[in-house]
Amino acid sequence: MRCPYCKNEESKVVDSRQSEGGMAIRRRRECEVCQKRFTTYERYEDIHLVVVKKDGRREQFSRPKLLGGLLRACEKRPISTDALNALALEVEREIWNSDAPEVGSAAIGEKVMEKLFALDEIAYIRFASVYRQFKDIDRFMEELNRLMNSRDQA
Repeated sequence: MRCPYCKNEESKVVDSRQSEGGMAIRRRRECEVCQKRFTTYERYEDIHLVVVKKDGRREQFSRPKLLGGLLRACEKRPISTDALNALALEVEREIWNSDAPEVGSAAIGEKVMEKLFALDEIAYIRFASVYRQFKDIDRFMEELNRLMNSRDQA
């Protein structure tokens, strides 16, 4: 494995353990030249989950892409990266458990919004505003009112 710091190809594994609910192996490595440590993940890749976009295009599911959207929605919010990784993993696991070879992007967006709603209301509104493509302030206010009503009922 190539060191991300000095690009040396020789490193040794310092620690290895299961990660992501047994779906990956996390390895801590140490470069034999610069002695800096870095983390790698080993995942199996045999079945591809296909996401059907709103315009009908199909693309392979990408957890990093999902995590990127979550990071943008949670920017400057008190939410740890670990919590976002767990949320992304949970959404991915739910999609895989559906046993469908294809999943609509709308289904993924709804799952993410449901989990963000429980995690952070501001992040939820940010994600919803992009995902639902609010066309005007009235639609945005409807969503805010729905959020406030849900909170009042809880």
